[in-house]
Amino acid sequence: MDTQLLEAFIAVAKAGSFSDAAEKIHLTQPAVSKRIALLEQQLDCRLFDRIARSVTLTEAGEALLPRANHILREIADTTQAINDLSGDISGRLRLAISHHIGLHRLPPILKQFTQSYPEVTIDVDFMDSEKAYEGILQGHFEVAAITLAPEAHPKIEAKTIWPDPLVFMVSEDHPLLSKNKTLKETNPTLEDLRDHPAILPGLGTYTGRMTRALFEQQNVPLPPTMTTNYLETIKMMVSIGLGWSLLPESMLEPGIRTIEIPGMHIQRELGYIHHREKSLSNAAKAFIHLLQQENQEKGG
Repeated sequence: MDTQLLEAFIAVAKAGSFSDAAEKIHLTQPAVSKRIALLEQQLDCRLFDRIARSVTLTEAGEALLPRANHILREIADTTQAINDLSGDISGRLRLAISHHIGLHRLPPILKQFTQSYPEVTIDVDFMDSEKAYEGILQGHFEVAAITLAPEAHPKIEAKTIWPDPLVFMVSEDHPLLSKNKTLKETNPTLEDLRDHPAILPGLGTYTGRMTRALFEQQNVPLPPTMTTNYLETIKMMVSIGLGWSLLPESMLEPGIRTIEIPGMHIQRELGYIHHREKSLSNAAKAFIHLLQQENQEKGG
């Protein structure tokens, strides 16, 4: 079975559209349609239902999708393993990267990697850390640079590269700061924060879970909360006074102030993960080496 046919099939299944799939894999829409028709002819079954502008998998298509993904991963892994025997650092490196790390931590490392290993094609997906764990477990990526899960996973190798202190942030004209100025002898408490709207990462994320656990430990209910998983968006909403948040200290900027709550020191761990039972390509090993150098330079 031609791998190009399977690649076209997977692209359409993911995009739900022939035109979007064609754009994704850099083909014309007629070329994609021709490949799907040929695959359906070889398998003697229809793989997609095409109703109006909607494209959905048939039962046969649903059965083929995980197998097609598996076949292509096995071919890619086999090709990479053979190429790695030469000791060269080349081929394709599949990475999952959280949005925050991609913006604030990885650009210098990615630049150094691409300059050092021009024969490597980097395939990056930006996603939530929780989805990256699942992607590593399923073999979709070799390495993920993300917020590390609080709990260890038996099949995941995890290494902290950047300790990431979190602080409570508000706009510089937030009422909590006014209270703190009026009652100089008293710092705000979680009870005070409860009386004001919060803007937090989704409570299903690792950072959101840390925030919820913090309030639960003090028997203080969370206040009314707006949620988004994009920390840059949260920072913007905090800066214009829509609420307080718990964000990385590194995101402080003019117009935003911190609120100190005595006895509270909160930190998440940023780093990388890979599957313990999966052989890493030379490219993945080189990328991890650069991450470890970053850790050593920062005294980790």
